[in-house]
Amino acid sequence: MGAGGFIGSAIADSLQRDGTSVLRVTRNDIDLLASGASLQLEKLLRTDDVFIAASAMAPCKNPAMLRDNMIMAETMVSALSRACVAHVINISSDAVYTDSTQPLTETSPKSPENLHGVMHLARELMFQTLVTPLAIVRPTLVYGARDPHNGYGPNKFRRLANNSETIVLFGKGEEQRDHVMVDDVAELTIRIIKHGSTGVLTAATGNVTSFRAVADKVVELSAKKAVIKDSARNGPMPHNGYRAFSAEATKTAFPDFNYTPIWDGLKKVQAEEFGHGAR
Repeated sequence: MGAGGFIGSAIADSLQRDGTSVLRVTRNDIDLLASGASLQLEKLLRTDDVFIAASAMAPCKNPAMLRDNMIMAETMVSALSRACVAHVINISSDAVYTDSTQPLTETSPKSPENLHGVMHLARELMFQTLVTPLAIVRPTLVYGARDPHNGYGPNKFRRLANNSETIVLFGKGEEQRDHVMVDDVAELTIRIIKHGSTGVLTAATGNVTSFRAVADKVVELSAKKAVIKDSARNGPMPHNGYRAFSAEATKTAFPDFNYTPIWDGLKKVQAEEFGHGAR
């Protein structure tokens, strides 16, 4: 569910390349906000299905979006609780965690500081209350060629650089953040399916990089004459300038899995965007 979205489509594509039968359900097939949507979804489900909940209005920016996201989640959960499918995977977000000066783990306190985090935490609780067996994946900042949000970071920087436009940083771009490639999120989801895994997994590389360093790299890769500029901040630095994660849970669950290093990932995405690389 949510196969038309950035992460949902990447998961669906990876599953099909792996030879798995996939039913792609988008908002054009079922409007999760519509009356009767839960029954409509239930009719699609079979007891041997794996259901991937990747449908959400994100980022959640205001109370109206929060309300609609709760309706969407309730629609999915209601259908799943009646259909009793084999396995459910909910795509959540690292936004559920509170900030910390130490790398965050799956057991770190959950105290969202924005509506986006509140939305995902409430959604997790809905699924945990009514759906089993359940796995929850919490990706950190996700980048990839087909990202539609164009949010501050690798995706926006790459597009600006490729158009020879100026990249304007918040402050000096000194915040340290973890960036995970969408292909890695898809690969982890496939492994969770194959192993029948349950519980929570944060999809984060375990390494942080400054936004300035990311901007420098995408400009280098674009080979265009893009300019990077600093700007005055209008408020405090998000997450106190540091949001790191431990990747130990990933290594424990899937010892042979390795996250794509940020520089390799940016190079792959740049090649993909211009048709030089295969997904």
